[in-house]
Amino acid sequence: MDKIKMTTPIVEMDGDEMTRILWQMIKDNLILPYIDLKTEYYDLGLEYRDETNDQVTIDSANATKKYGVAVKCATITPNAARVEEYHLKDMWKSPNATIRAILDGTVFRAPIVVKGIEPCVKCWKKPITIARHAYGDVYKASEMKIPGPGKVELVYTAEDGTESRELIHSFNCPGIVQGMHNVNKSIESFARSCFNYALDTKQDLWFATKDTISKQYDHTFKDIFQEIFDSEYTKKFEDAGITYFYTLIDDAVARVMKSEGGYIWACKNYDGDVISDMISSAFGSLAMMTSVLVSPDGNFEYEAAHGTVQRHYYKHLKGEETSTNSVATIFAWTGALRKRGELDGNQDLMEFADKLEKATLDTIEGGEMTKDLALITSLPDPVVLNSEDFIKAIARRL
Repeated sequence: MDKIKMTTPIVEMDGDEMTRILWQMIKDNLILPYIDLKTEYYDLGLEYRDETNDQVTIDSANATKKYGVAVKCATITPNAARVEEYHLKDMWKSPNATIRAILDGTVFRAPIVVKGIEPCVKCWKKPITIARHAYGDVYKASEMKIPGPGKVELVYTAEDGTESRELIHSFNCPGIVQGMHNVNKSIESFARSCFNYALDTKQDLWFATKDTISKQYDHTFKDIFQEIFDSEYTKKFEDAGITYFYTLIDDAVARVMKSEGGYIWACKNYDGDVISDMISSAFGSLAMMTSVLVSPDGNFEYEAAHGTVQRHYYKHLKGEETSTNSVATIFAWTGALRKRGELDGNQDLMEFADKLEKATLDTIEGGEMTKDLALITSLPDPVVLNSEDFIKAIARRL
């Protein structure tokens, strides 16, 4: 059988721990036998990030800007314990945060829906994609504990030295205060990424804030989205047969619980953090959650939404058998291959991505799955497979 040819490389970002083991299994069993794979490889494993002073992460992000499509394995974001475990020179930043900042991207997360893994919300039939604005707000806030009576003000000092003041609160007892910010440029990039991804996936787009209460902060988000939609996307959405819908965040939560899914829900930073976890849990498993970083100028980086599966990795190192779910990592590869095929006009590559996803879902629906899914499936008598055997079961269906 002739292998499928590629013309443009995908940027390949290798990772850490158990997902790094799965990464190679997926390539060896599901990709390399069928595709003459072209990648520009970057090792984002923690040891090599430390060796290069994290330059490899920056280089991988810049390569993504060059080639337009990347696929990323899960990586460790080190804390103090990891610094000691890996004898690191520094507590390096999250690779995802570094890549996101360089690409100026928005993260879109969507559950993988499969028969036998039923959502907790019975009316949900299609995936609900969460778009999280991953800049600012409470995540870049400044905070103070107020020791006693006094007043707290917002003060803006312009470049010419003039000041504007707004009273926050006059305290008559101890309390707390928080100051947070965002910038129009970031909100504009977020809006365009959301509108472009909605067009790319042909899904309706929802956006929700609390502008009735936050009449400056949240209202600015609402206004920027509406202005960009009106001036740049109204006709495109009409031609695509999709809609843009704005509502209050509490109304959005009520609506989503009675919907069948099948749309993108754009959220501010904190809302997206919370709601994406709620959606993934309600659909069944974080290991069945895709993630794609989309920049407003059309770069795409695909990865699984979960971490490096540290506990299974330590079992693997001891020679013990693991049953680690690789579905989201497989779908990261299929997402990247499909997008590469789409950009290059490579129909064979796009069809292979579809075929691999179908083989993966057919394996689960046929009753063969990893332990985490076997514990929650509604299918009778599931067969629990170890990490490698699950991937090989998928390969048999290709």
